Amino acid sequence: MIKAEILNIGDEILYGQITNTNAQWISAELDKIGIRVVRHSVVSDTEEAILEGLQEAEKRADVVLITGGLGPTKDDITKKTLCKFFDVKLIRHPEALRAVTHFFESRGREMLEVNRQQADLPENAEYIPNLKGTAPGMWFEKNGKIFVSMPGVPHEMQFIMQSYVLENLQKFFHTPCIVHKMIKTVGIGESYLAREIETWENNLPENLKLAYLPAFGMVRLRITGLGYDQEAVRRQIEQEVDKVLPLIDKYVYGFDDDDLAIAVGRLLVQNKKTLAIAESCTGGYLAHCFTQHAGSSEYLKGALVAYSNEIKINVLGVKKETIEQFGAVSEQTVLEMASNIRKLCNADIGIATSGIAGPGGATPTKPVGTIWVAYADENGTSAKLYQLGNDRMVNIQVTANLLIDWLRRKQGGRVK
Repeated sequence: MIKAEILNIGDEILYGQITNTNAQWISAELDKIGIRVVRHSVVSDTEEAILEGLQEAEKRADVVLITGGLGPTKDDITKKTLCKFFDVKLIRHPEALRAVTHFFESRGREMLEVNRQQADLPENAEYIPNLKGTAPGMWFEKNGKIFVSMPGVPHEMQFIMQSYVLENLQKFFHTPCIVHKMIKTVGIGESYLAREIETWENNLPENLKLAYLPAFGMVRLRITGLGYDQEAVRRQIEQEVDKVLPLIDKYVYGFDDDDLAIAVGRLLVQNKKTLAIAESCTGGYLAHCFTQHAGSSEYLKGALVAYSNEIKINVLGVKKETIEQFGAVSEQTVLEMASNIRKLCNADIGIATSGIAGPGGATPTKPVGTIWVAYADENGTSAKLYQLGNDRMVNIQVTANLLIDWLRRKQGGRVK
């Protein structure tokens, strides 16, 4: 496996003034060509920090991709520092000078000496054209390792990567392909899922690796295959998916880029069912899970955030006596919410949430994380109680995912 390190230069990243999107984008692109990123590093705009970052990265990686510090101002010192790292001088590169001159002339702008200095490159650098800006990219080879320096401006960096760097890295290293397959599950915890598939996992071929990626009541199983024949690796992964699905099929809602709400929406359309939603503790998030996707109007009739008792009673039609006797966070209340929203919207199915998301609102008998959800259709109404944690947003997201999963199971699991 060829290993890479991404070295981002810039105090603005360390100060938190901008988000380091470059590292994420580069990692994803390297993954596609079989190069594994082993570290992201961010260093300040000082010679000492950049040199230290380069020296450390050289020990760990076969490829070091550097972004930032290539502008025309005095605070951009990457080129001079690279000269020190490689023990070379800056020279004015004729092709780079022609490119930067054309850049300014074609825009009718005056070119200053500081702009001409953009064409000054370390003498051992291979020039990489940058048609999106004035700072060229630079390719270096040292002891069988590759260093590439690029501008920190995302669209300039991406152009250089796509037009030159990725292709040449593949040629230089003759990289294997990496193939990923994601199996998406919901309604089962990571450790329980691992127990269900332990034997299958232990017998995976040596070139296939499994990773568990849990989040908000869901677990993604990522199978990663490595090899030089992409189609052969892909077929190998699909064979393993066929083996594991019978063990966990009831928890699987989709694959790769599938979204839980989209998957359930397809089931509802397939089954010719419509949906209505009544929310309290989830505050509209549950409806958002569906409506953020185009096409949700095919099955979603309407939604109501009945956050106060007044709205629960006067709009949603929950009996006043129910709330007085059992409380807003109760099985009885959430059952009425689901049943009433179904009738109010003339939908086939009604679902509802009511709970204590936190951090306040708890009572001795109903701690933070006490969540009731309900499901109603022509066959009746039922409710479930969940005892979640103390984090408000986690409680909201987990509640939504658990209820959508209940809806999924009621509709047959997933579209086959």
